[in-house]
Amino acid sequence: MKPQHKNSFFLILVFTLLLSFDGLTQSKGDPFTAKKAIYLELGGSSGVYGFNYGTIFHQKGKLKLNASAGFSLLIRETSNSRIFWLPAIPLELTALYGKSNHHLEMGFGVLPYLDVVSFFDSESLVFKDKVVFDTAIPLRIGYRYQKPEGGFFFRIGYTPYFIAPIGGREDWTFMPIFGGLSFGKSF
Repeated sequence: MKPQHKNSFFLILVFTLLLSFDGLTQSKGDPFTAKKAIYLELGGSSGVYGFNYGTIFHQKGKLKLNASAGFSLLIRETSNSRIFWLPAIPLELTALYGKSNHHLEMGFGVLPYLDVVSFFDSESLVFKDKVVFDTAIPLRIGYRYQKPEGGFFFRIGYTPYFIAPIGGREDWTFMPIFGGLSFGKSF
């Protein structure tokens, strides 16, 4: 490349970069005044369902950080026809990226829950049920609709998860096909 062309190419590159930085500074996200949300989640980080409370605890430009906690009761019927009501507590940290109402949402969580395992008791020769502590680690990538000033709240996401090797399991289990839908109100 000739020296003249190198200089021209360099000037065009610098000019293009300056224009793009100027465009980025003008398109900062709207600051959220409605930082809290209550919502129902079906699937997702809550497992089957969950009633959740979330709050945006940091925001800068288009980036917002959100933390949420929830509660769910799962019904399990065992082979002995016993019914158990078992609590689950979904906890999640997510990052929202976008301006105005539309955001890319990415994050992870932890879902501690109680579960029932059946085992054969060799002394009594009977199947017995045992309630055990278990936990899952959900991941999230999805879309989130939330207005900066509050109101209707909606999100949908792909939420694969890992089940930890506790509760009677010896190895990690990965569940790649799982998703969630949430809707509620931000204020």
